[in-house]
Amino acid sequence: MPDKNQIKIRFTTNEEDESLKVEGTPLFVPISLKRFGLSEIVNHLLGNYKTDQEEEEEERKPIPFNFLINGELLRTSIEDYLVRNGLSSEAFLTIEYTRAILPPSFQASFNNEDWISSIDSINKTSTAVIDSQLTITDPKILSGSYDGVVRTYNMSGKVEKQYVGHSAPIKSVKWISPTRIVSCGNDKQVRLWKTSYEGVVDQNEENDEDEIEDGRTLAILEGHKAPVVNLAVNQKTKRILSAGYDNAIGFWSTNYKEMAKIEIPDYDSNVVSTSSKKRRKMALQDSTIRRRSPLSLLSGHTEPVEGVIFDAYDTTVGYSVSQDHTIKTWDLVTSRCVDTRTTGFSLLSVLQLPQVNLIASGSSARHINLHDPRVSNTSEVVNAKLVGHTNFVVGLSASPHNANMFASSSHDGTVKVWDVRADKSLYTITREDGSTKKKIFDVCWDNEIGIISGGEDKKIQINKGTDIAK
Repeated sequence: MPDKNQIKIRFTTNEEDESLKVEGTPLFVPISLKRFGLSEIVNHLLGNYKTDQEEEEEERKPIPFNFLINGELLRTSIEDYLVRNGLSSEAFLTIEYTRAILPPSFQASFNNEDWISSIDSINKTSTAVIDSQLTITDPKILSGSYDGVVRTYNMSGKVEKQYVGHSAPIKSVKWISPTRIVSCGNDKQVRLWKTSYEGVVDQNEENDEDEIEDGRTLAILEGHKAPVVNLAVNQKTKRILSAGYDNAIGFWSTNYKEMAKIEIPDYDSNVVSTSSKKRRKMALQDSTIRRRSPLSLLSGHTEPVEGVIFDAYDTTVGYSVSQDHTIKTWDLVTSRCVDTRTTGFSLLSVLQLPQVNLIASGSSARHINLHDPRVSNTSEVVNAKLVGHTNFVVGLSASPHNANMFASSSHDGTVKVWDVRADKSLYTITREDGSTKKKIFDVCWDNEIGIISGGEDKKIQINKGTDIAK
């Protein structure tokens, strides 16, 4: 009769490294085992523990592993898993093992002049580089700040360039290419900027820009009637999406020549109100800058739009999330909303995990929703809820190394690392001093730099991002 304190299992793995594969022979193990105990067994089977007779030989260090049962990460004991899933110890489990996710240790911190609202990065493997057919060497960080200034940082923490032109806090920044960036903010504007990248010159860009100084605005994109808080760029189609607090989504080109001109209105010199004088002064300052209207404005949300993304597989499709509790799918060719999913909470951020067919949305209710956009719309649109943050979830960024993983930033002062196969976060990242008192507004997971975050503490923080998710 089988021992109720043991269970029959067999190990399997999808690791490509042949040296990490064990024979799939069934064996009995205690049901009380957790990840560490199972990891010890796999390492013994791999011969990764040194014996007295092997003192003269090179030591093979134990490898930490994670374990999955039916696609679910094992976060407790096998016994707890059996109870939760209504299984007995007589079950026969196939347990998959993968290299464990290592802690995202602190790497560096850079100071900024004001709160950091948005972060983006670029390196030689970025889509912004590959699709531009340009070659770069060192990675860089792009930041948007509440002082209205866009900045680029090198990996020594030095501010290499500042882009001044916005008249209010910046809410989102993105690299278009090594020679172009885009930003938006509370001044209702989207701005295209000309920049340089260690002497890189894009011969395919507009020919009449030679007179525009590096670091200056190429064009002001106008159309929103309220703050613009989020941007998405599709390098292949040279298109931009913007999320506005006017409940609208802007659809733009990265090439200002493709958009209609906007003439600057004359201001009545007899009007002496303070607000009118300020508008007139700003208009005079920007009078030489090109102004362009959107290719289209998408309407359908009933409350401010907080986040926008392009579909990873179909460039004619976009997604948006709003304070009206909905996730909308847009046909960007016809400018029509083709699907609406309703949740119970204001949605503040959005991310697609294309390889696992999921869209994640951060909410004001402190959790992260996961849903499959391929599934027909029903009253219950959320596949799963990831719970762990204690305040608004305002930033999401996918892992460049693992299709199941992403990072989130929150007003609770933390960044969390998630795997969609587990209902709890894998790791919580605090600030360098361990503090969680300041809101974190954005996170960016770069495959070379690491996990980059910024917020109220006026610091760009980098935590280890490579090797932790393989």
